[in-house]
Amino acid sequence: MELLKDLRKLGVIPVVKIEQAEHAAQLADTLNLAGLPCAEITFRTGAAEQAIKNIAATHPRFVVGAGTVLSVTQAQKAVNAGARFIVSPGFDPKVVDWCLKNNILVIPGVATPTEALMALDKGIHVLKFFPAEALGGIPMLEAISAALIGIEYVPTGGITAANLAAYLRLPVVFAVGGSWLATSKMISAGDFDGISSQTAEAVEIVHQVRQIGESS
Repeated sequence: MELLKDLRKLGVIPVVKIEQAEHAAQLADTLNLAGLPCAEITFRTGAAEQAIKNIAATHPRFVVGAGTVLSVTQAQKAVNAGARFIVSPGFDPKVVDWCLKNNILVIPGVATPTEALMALDKGIHVLKFFPAEALGGIPMLEAISAALIGIEYVPTGGITAANLAAYLRLPVVFAVGGSWLATSKMISAGDFDGISSQTAEAVEIVHQVRQIGESS
């Protein structure tokens, strides 16, 4: 799937909780200019659906997805609004089946090997590992990946610029969920310069890690 390739190239997927949909277009513009033309808009607020619509309408090449999707109804609303991928905090077979049936990229959340095996049974090999740091972070990923061959992870939760490189160096990390890049507080305050700065820093970290990996 081309979309998976695009997300893998980015290395970091901004995870965004947005309170006011009118900020969405400027957010997408800021992320895009800083080098991350992608965002996972979480369904943690009532503005999520409209925010996705606004981004899809104003930035057609921007990869917008929906996160914290808890039901098929939310998945339908997100896709109808323009979401190109669905992310959930846990493994919901109904959401997964709906996405697969409709050819929508879905990245379900897992916290245990059992959930990961459920995803594998559905043919899904890229999973959200959430909440990453609370679950044990890098040591936990290293431990479970030794047994769960063929799975890649999008660790999300508790990750910052300080530990981003360490996560990216793990071979089983597909990309990292960047919830620190554009917080709801920063968006509501109009701190798009701060968002741009943090995003550019993350992009540079991805570049450095991959450059070292290619030369080693």
